[in-house]
Amino acid sequence: MAIPDLTNYLIFARVVAAGSISAGARELNMPKSTVSRRLTELEEEQGVRLLHRSTRGLKLTDIGQAFLVHCETLVAAAEAAQQVTQMVQETPRGEIHVSSPYAISQSMLVTLLPEFMALYPEVRINLMVTNRPVNLIDEGIDVALRVRPYIEDSSLIARPLADSPGTLYRSPTRGEVARIEKPLQHPLDLVHYPHLSLHYTSGRYRYDLTSKSGEKLTVSFRPRLITDDMIVLREAAIEGLGIVSLPNYLCEQAIQEGLLEPVLPDWALPVGIMHMVYPYRRGLLPAVRVFIDFLAERLPATAQRSLNTI
Repeated sequence: MAIPDLTNYLIFARVVAAGSISAGARELNMPKSTVSRRLTELEEEQGVRLLHRSTRGLKLTDIGQAFLVHCETLVAAAEAAQQVTQMVQETPRGEIHVSSPYAISQSMLVTLLPEFMALYPEVRINLMVTNRPVNLIDEGIDVALRVRPYIEDSSLIARPLADSPGTLYRSPTRGEVARIEKPLQHPLDLVHYPHLSLHYTSGRYRYDLTSKSGEKLTVSFRPRLITDDMIVLREAAIEGLGIVSLPNYLCEQAIQEGLLEPVLPDWALPVGIMHMVYPYRRGLLPAVRVFIDFLAERLPATAQRSLNTI
């Protein structure tokens, strides 16, 4: 089968939309005779009449009406492809709506966003800092950062960026935690200590731990402080108010300064995965696309540096 000349398909759709061969020729910036000849060639290729021509204009045949639908689809696809290539050449500008949890914002984006905005001075960032799971479509979010084992929403593109392991931490020298003389050698020893926690909607507060040998154990606890702000939890743990489970990257400096120490290093908590998620859209705006590429390149390295210090 011969490859069809798609230009004739486009001419057909444009002429029908314009209402006449003359109007279509002006829109296409082509001679009227060329347009008429191209339409005749198209009908000969298809072996059917697509248009009835008269002094009063054009009228589609029944098969021409059905054929037009597919021609219009081709035109739309061609225009979308052209927009993609045009946007690659455009200077990124405009506003990007971003959502991020507190911990990632305050430990990573705090240094990465100024760097990105220096690279792209015509881009504006609207950052929503929240630990709740936002609805990207309903709330107009272009890019969101989330720490989850996996992303369930099939309407979103989810790009894993880095593992986000967590550890149980405590103050080695301060507050009530340091005064408790009970050893911490086994998960069951945790019951003798106070605890701090993020808010869990299930109302079930527990540590799911796995030993190096593969043994699994769940320890329930009743937190004395519950908050959605990990920074508050970290500072409360530094003051010795309780044991807390936090991402390793958030406790990097406190570990280096001796303000926190890991608890039960032979037992591991479930590993979260830092994802970047964004709605599926054809032809992402240049500003959004370069922001996604920037985070995909820089966030994993930033997270890895934190992990290497633990």
